[in-house]
Amino acid sequence: MSLSPGANALHRSDLRPADEERPLPALKSPRLLDQVRERIRMLHYSMRTEEAYVHWCRAYIRFHGLRHPVELGGEEVEAFLTWLACERKVSASTHRQALSALLFLYTKVLQLQLPWMAEVGRPRVQRRLPVVLSKDELAAVFRQLDGVPRLFAQLLYGTGMRLTEGLQLRVKDLDYAHRAIVVRAGKGGKDRVLMLPQSLVPALRDQVDRAHAIWLEDQSAGIGGVQMPDALARKYPRAGSSWSWFWVFPQSTHSTDPRSGAVRRHHMFDQTFQRAFKLAVEAAGIVKPATPHTLRHAFATHLLQAGYDIRTVRSRCETDRRSRAALAADLPSSLKSPSTPHCTSASARSHSPTRECTACTPRRRPPRACRRGPAGCCVPWRPSGRG
Repeated sequence: MSLSPGANALHRSDLRPADEERPLPALKSPRLLDQVRERIRMLHYSMRTEEAYVHWCRAYIRFHGLRHPVELGGEEVEAFLTWLACERKVSASTHRQALSALLFLYTKVLQLQLPWMAEVGRPRVQRRLPVVLSKDELAAVFRQLDGVPRLFAQLLYGTGMRLTEGLQLRVKDLDYAHRAIVVRAGKGGKDRVLMLPQSLVPALRDQVDRAHAIWLEDQSAGIGGVQMPDALARKYPRAGSSWSWFWVFPQSTHSTDPRSGAVRRHHMFDQTFQRAFKLAVEAAGIVKPATPHTLRHAFATHLLQAGYDIRTVRSRCETDRRSRAALAADLPSSLKSPSTPHCTSASARSHSPTRECTACTPRRRPPRACRRGPAGCCVPWRPSGRG
């Protein structure tokens, strides 16, 4: 076996065993839905994914008269999905979620690789434009909110955080010295740093003081401790009861952890803020179907309208390609493309890539021909200052 470069050289991926050759470990739970939960937790899926997959697996089993999925096949899966689309009138995204749950059930839990799995039809999700509130509409909504919901709404809009990311903020994630907020384990398990608006610092400090008073009450009552990610509670037994790991927006009452059964302080429930935000939107007289996620859309859109380029917005929001396309489609046409045509001279390709053509607006990244020099360029160029 030769590993030298050449036509017959092996790629690194050829040395790894294929996924189907590495079976997952055996499950210990006797019941099927408990096996689904066990596999999801072993693969470190989120709690929301676990709830959704268990729901669709249960619905699939009940639809076929409590028959075991091993006895069912592709026709039964197609019948269930057709019933969802035709009778229940679910959206394409819900249709795809149900299909993903059933494929997970067969491939990861039952570990069956059947030919019909590749033939199951997958609905096409159509792109939808996001709901965006103007600055005046946002001000009207903020006036209808008060206390913690108002501060939380302003924080979501001022930083572009997702709802769950804001709810899961801990005291240690606030950096007043650098005016930064650290988002831990956001969407996709990624961390990122956001800018903390200076105007929210006083109100945020007051909220942290109120959270500290709640933490002191829990400590005196002996019910201290919050949920810790992964196995940190076992690695650092006292960290869950420390002030640095406490929630910035704690819930007013204690709750029971759905996985461990422990009674402790949870962060503010998402339904609590969603209800308050919905009432504020209605009281402000806004007929748009605005949700807390609309604040994130407004943050990104207002940045683009203020002249920031799409890459800056992407770094602030960590948006995916589909979200960026939807935001760009919601902008006025004057902000989508520069008014001056770009140079297309082929002779410009031989010049230094450290120079920029002034035909390219600074709001967007210039095309490759414009960035490679003045030869044949449509307008004079200027150095970018990088050498």
